[in-house]
Amino acid sequence: MRLLIVEDERRLALSLARGLRAEGYAVDVAHDGSEGLFLASEEDFDLIILDVMLPGMNGYRVAAALRRDGVQTPILMLTAKDGEYDEAEGLDCGADDYVTKPFSYVVLRARIRALLRRRQRAGAPVIEVGDLRVDPAGQRVRRGEEEVTVTSREFAVLEFLAAHAEEVVSKRRILEHVWDSAYDGDPNVVEVHVSALRRKLDAPFGRRSIETVRGSGYRLTAGA
Repeated sequence: MRLLIVEDERRLALSLARGLRAEGYAVDVAHDGSEGLFLASEEDFDLIILDVMLPGMNGYRVAAALRRDGVQTPILMLTAKDGEYDEAEGLDCGADDYVTKPFSYVVLRARIRALLRRRQRAGAPVIEVGDLRVDPAGQRVRRGEEEVTVTSREFAVLEFLAAHAEEVVSKRRILEHVWDSAYDGDPNVVEVHVSALRRKLDAPFGRRSIETVRGSGYRLTAGA
């Protein structure tokens, strides 16, 4: 899952990002409304954590602009303001949930999980590529009638490839979606996870569904 945090309090933003990355999320951070709107419009995120009081463009305006442009990514709003009218304004602008500062990190995590589950149930159908079935809601993978066990990170890589089946997907796009745009570790981590998926999904079944396109990236096909 890839999350976007739009929060101008840098210490809070970096603390949230660090905690969520430790739990396996890919996290990008923006510190003003205009940057947040640009990233949310141009990149694929599973959830946006959006502060209300932002420089340049406040969170209400960002949420309204995203919904007006057809971006349906769930939005969890953060604000130091309290009161039913502030909450109503946030929800009317397109937010899906609302948390008032100061908040419990445990509660925030629970709200994030609930929004992601809701999105998976509502709009994440099983992806089929040949006899390979990738179930985002259940986080399950099947090859034919046999279920294949993968790690959460392997699943994220596979889901991204499956969502772009028959397309060439670059290593950089996989890194940005499954890890995040700030990832500065070994880029070969993608190759490691692709190799693991081939051992689990291809080799035992005599398939070659995850192709390497030299110099460009990877392509998931129905396989021979």
